[in-house]
Amino acid sequence: MTPQLLTKEAFAALGAPDLVYVRPVTAAEIIADTPVAALQGFSISPEQTLYAVHRADGERLAVLGDRDSAMAAALAHELAPVSVH
Repeated sequence: MTPQLLTKEAFAALGAPDLVYVRPVTAAEIIADTPVAALQGFSISPEQTLYAVHRADGERLAVLGDRDSAMAAALAHELAPVSVH
């Protein structure tokens, strides 16, 4: 059997398109992925733990300051959040 590669779109639609995962991330990881102009006005310690909401294909949808807020944001947008440790 030959393995099949799925596109990001096909993977995201596989089984549960409304499923998202919430995982802790360091602020340093977010800072590294964010344009400098978008960080203007924010005071974030690189060691700070934040919580990211991701689609099934791994695309980051949001970053919040605590796990409860991340879960609530997902639910408010009619998504089904699960935790990843």
